[in-house]
Amino acid sequence: MTTLGVEEEYMFLDPTTLRPAGVAEAVRSELLQGQPRSRFVAHEFLASQIERSTPVFHTLEQAAADLSTFRRRLQVAASQHHVVAASIGTPFDSVGRPEITEDTRYQTVESEFRGVVADHLVNGVHVHVAIPDRTTGVHVLNRIRVWLPTLLSLVGNSPFWHATDTGFASWRAMQMRRWSTIGCPPPFRDGDDYDDRIRRLVGVGGTYDLKTIAWNARLSEANPTVEVRVGDAQLDVAATVLLAALVRGLVSTAIRDTRAGIAPLEVEPELLDAALWHAARDGISGLLLNPATRRLEPAAEVVGAMVDSVAEALETEGDVDTVHEQIARILVDGTGATRQRAAMRAGGRKALGRLFATALASRYTGSDARPGSVLQSCGASRGRGSSSTGEV
Repeated sequence: MTTLGVEEEYMFLDPTTLRPAGVAEAVRSELLQGQPRSRFVAHEFLASQIERSTPVFHTLEQAAADLSTFRRRLQVAASQHHVVAASIGTPFDSVGRPEITEDTRYQTVESEFRGVVADHLVNGVHVHVAIPDRTTGVHVLNRIRVWLPTLLSLVGNSPFWHATDTGFASWRAMQMRRWSTIGCPPPFRDGDDYDDRIRRLVGVGGTYDLKTIAWNARLSEANPTVEVRVGDAQLDVAATVLLAALVRGLVSTAIRDTRAGIAPLEVEPELLDAALWHAARDGISGLLLNPATRRLEPAAEVVGAMVDSVAEALETEGDVDTVHEQIARILVDGTGATRQRAAMRAGGRKALGRLFATALASRYTGSDARPGSVLQSCGASRGRGSSSTGEV
């Protein structure tokens, strides 16, 4: 099996106003229970955020168990400090300039990005999938880049900004467009070409180091992985697990097709960039760009085409049922953005805060869908796994 890992960013909110609360260090200390260092829980850019990186997994079941356990621990720790821990792309509301974590690197980011930082209240989920080498990783990027808008359509979870409905499924994606290197990565010849070009970006604009290259998919500089960063932080574990399954399927398929000499789909960069904007606005509620036809088509059909394209990999990894079930759920119930709007309509900030709290630690029940259900609905290793759960 191809191994994977997940990074999730969480934000702490005042339970009444749903504005960011700068208690990340206190909650982190609560989680660590006196440990001086953590393998998995880290500071993030904002004093209201933490990031949690998982161990390496072989199966989605391992990932789901780990994420669920940690989220429950996080919920308890947050409650000790009278805040709500939320897994959302942007906070419902905020006032003033955000409080930045005291860290030399973050202070440099603030200095380089200046006014952009005033609105940089964003939380993402990043999926890492193992690759054998950087040149293979580049070929993977060249192939999966065309599906990044489709992935984004499924994971929009940031409809609100300053207590107002933006009309977008992912306002986080729009905020991130102001970063100096963002969007879909360009095609590259090989690993050397990739490394040469990212080095030339350093020092241009706000890109003061390799970590500030914020493409929606990139090669990790720390691990032998492709890192897909297009997703908003997800309300519940089920949505994160779906994204992980799809990303692993895309990466595994790209590796197979590269070895078979199959040409990648080609989409003009301006069209791909516009498709990201389109997916950030509409999610799965309307049309999406089908990279195979380069035309806008019903979202469910484009999602179905993506699932079709990775069917063999999903079968190999044992992920078919999970993907079918969770996509069917999203097509019926909507994305996180849909659920946030429904909660707000039903009961205002109080109901929205309740959604954040209950979804964070909601029980993941696994898959019970039948193979083929998604296609009907849509119209169309490296590393060692860990069985431990919720580690800090």
